[in-house]
Amino acid sequence: MDRGTLTMLSCESGRGFYNRVVDELRGIEFQDKTFRLYIPNSHEHVFANQEVKTVIDDNIRGDDVYIIQNMDDPLSERTINDNLMILLTAIDAARMADAESVTAVIPQFPYSRQERRKGREGITAKLVAKYLEAAGVNRIITLDIHSEAIQGFFSKAKLENLHASGIFIDHFKSGGFSAENTVIVAPDMGSTERARLYSNALGFGVAVIDKARIYTKASTIESMRLVGNVMDKNVIIVDDMIATGGTLIHAMSTLKDLGAKDIHIAISLPFFNGNGIEKFQNAYEKGMFKQVLGTDAVFWGDSFVKNTEWYSEVSMAPLFAKVIHNINKKQSVSKLLKEI
Repeated sequence: MDRGTLTMLSCESGRGFYNRVVDELRGIEFQDKTFRLYIPNSHEHVFANQEVKTVIDDNIRGDDVYIIQNMDDPLSERTINDNLMILLTAIDAARMADAESVTAVIPQFPYSRQERRKGREGITAKLVAKYLEAAGVNRIITLDIHSEAIQGFFSKAKLENLHASGIFIDHFKSGGFSAENTVIVAPDMGSTERARLYSNALGFGVAVIDKARIYTKASTIESMRLVGNVMDKNVIIVDDMIATGGTLIHAMSTLKDLGAKDIHIAISLPFFNGNGIEKFQNAYEKGMFKQVLGTDAVFWGDSFVKNTEWYSEVSMAPLFAKVIHNINKKQSVSKLLKEI
C-alpha cells in the first residue's frame, strides 16, 4: 500500500532543517513498525568554475525519495540561484538513479513573489515550476507559498502547500493573550484571509493595513492607512515572510502612532534579507515591537535564536515529517492538516 522505501536526501543548504525532519521521522519509525526510513549517502561536488553536481553514493532504485533544500540559507554564502541549481541536479540524480518517485521539499518556494506580470517582464515563478518539472520532480512540498496561484503553474507535478498557522495559533492560545485586548493585523490586503483565520481561531478582533506600494522601487511604500482599531490594544501581525523588513517596520510605526500597545509578529519565513537584522534590532531598541515569532523553515540555527532577544522560533519539522510519512504510506494529508 505504500510508495516504496521512504528515502531522505539533503542538499547542503537544507542540512539543518533536514536533520530535524529526519529526527522526527525516526520517532515515527520507532512507533510504526511497518514504516522504514532509509538515509543513503550523497554529496555535492563543486568544480573550479563553480559548476555543481549531486552524487548519490548508495542504491535508491524503486525508492520514494524526498530531497530537502533551503533556497535562502542565511548560514551560507550560496545564493538562491545557486541553491536552485543544486536542487535541480539532486532531482536529476535521483531520477537517473531510478527512484520510483522524487519529491522536492522546499519550505521556501523561490521567486514566489514573481507570480504575475506588471509590465514587460516574465513570470519567473512559472519558469521555476517548469525547471522543476523538467528535472523530473513528481511533487513539491512547500510552506505558505506567497501566491497560491503558483499551484496552477505545474502541469505534471503536484504542489503541497503547508501552513504554519496551526502551530502559531497554538502558541498564541497558551501565550496569555485575551480577546478583550488583542487584535490580529494583516499588514496588507493580500494577508486579510490569513488574519481572518487567526481571528476566528483565537476569537480576537481583526484589522487590516491598506498600503499603496511604489512598484518602480523595491520594497517602497507610498502610504498606509488602517482599517480597524488598535487603540490601547496588543497587536499580532501575521504574514508569510519578512524580506528586508522595511515595509513591516513602517507598518509597526503606523500602528504605534494609532495607539497600539505591545506588537508581536508571526512570520512563516523570516528571511531578514540585506540589513534586515539590523533594522529589527534598532526597531526593538526603540520599543516598536516585543517579539518576532518565526519558523525554522528559514534555518538560522540555535545560536541566532539563543542570542537574539527579540526572536523566538517554532519548528515546522514535526509537520513536514508527518506529511512526508502520510504521503509515503498513501494516507490523507488534508485530514492530518486539519488535526494539526
